[in-house]
Amino acid sequence: MTNKIPESHLDLLLDPVNGVLTTIMPDGQPQMSIVWADYDNELVLINTTLERQKGKNMQANPKVNVLLIDPKNGSRFLEIRGEVAGYTQVGAISHADKQTRAYSNNKQKRYYGDIYPVEQQEKETRVIFQIIPKKVTTDAIFS
Repeated sequence: MTNKIPESHLDLLLDPVNGVLTTIMPDGQPQMSIVWADYDNELVLINTTLERQKGKNMQANPKVNVLLIDPKNGSRFLEIRGEVAGYTQVGAISHADKQTRAYSNNKQKRYYGDIYPVEQQEKETRVIFQIIPKKVTTDAIFS
């Protein structure tokens, strides 16, 4: 069962808004990471590596939470409680490059080479985690 993202808040996923991804550590403690999020009209997409803690956590426990707060209005937010449907290496580097351009306002073009050294690419497995939105909450203050 997928819960749709309301059109009124799609910009928080499609525009470059830093988000917070919460995953569960092996000992049950929550772990939070600042992330760049994306959306394919059905799934929330988080680009990371299998070697990073969030990647390890999502492989072990698919329950996650993504929170995006409008940088212009702190009362406007999008919270997505979801479940990891899977992950793929296909297109992960080009997706990271696309996000690098968006989040740097086109000042940087490539994830490996502009954000991290090119050599880092050989040390990690870049993937896109696909998250099914199960419960979507918006806005703390209603007008």
